Amino acid sequence: MGSSGINAEYMGSSGINAEYMGSSGINAEYMSKKGNKQNVFDDFHAAAEYLIQEKVTVTGKLAIEGGSNGGTLVAACCNQRPDLYGAGIAHVGVLDMLRFHRFTIGYAWKSDYGCADDDGFDYLRAYSPLHNVPDEGPYPQMLVLTADHDDRVVPLHSFKYVAELQHKPGEKVKTPLLSRIEVKAGHGASKSLTETVDERADVVAFLARVLDAKWVPGRDGSFGGAQKKKKKKKKKKIHS
Repeated sequence: MGSSGINAEYMGSSGINAEYMGSSGINAEYMSKKGNKQNVFDDFHAAAEYLIQEKVTVTGKLAIEGGSNGGTLVAACCNQRPDLYGAGIAHVGVLDMLRFHRFTIGYAWKSDYGCADDDGFDYLRAYSPLHNVPDEGPYPQMLVLTADHDDRVVPLHSFKYVAELQHKPGEKVKTPLLSRIEVKAGHGASKSLTETVDERADVVAFLARVLDAKWVPGRDGSFGGAQKKKKKKKKKKIHS
């Protein structure tokens, strides 16, 4: 269902995958399913707090990004701890946890998420990104990505979530809460190389702008000021 990561100090070296990480480390997959899903969000918050505590980054420079199930995680984390994250990038996320099973292949995910029509309403309602958008700010700067022909996680998830963001905190905060919609594309694998590069360029440009990231090229034009050491050629002495 996808993965998630934390980008510290704008595309830095710290990364975390919390998709199936249970709090105990034992039977981790079980610890992240159905009514235990909050464990994933708690672990992710703890990872973000650790990066800040260790001075790897600060809240204003901390971006989180995930796709599909990882998009669910990003949106839920931004709802629960908007004070902790500087920006969120959610790709094709499952964001309406009360109705996901009613669209296309969504019914197949009930073994992972549970189902609101069975006995899962209370725990799904407790973290569903669409249903837990806070009324006021602050809120992380958001870019929500989807595709108009996604028949796996239908784009209505992203559409409704962004509408809710712009309606609630969007009326009180000045931070961007945006969506990007790829046309004639699906859940990700169907994108052409050009579309993939264009999308990534938009994501990086968004992060650079909202995190106020600076490009610091080295002498050879490399990222982050890294420089390649050039070997000095020894001049040969010519003896007459």
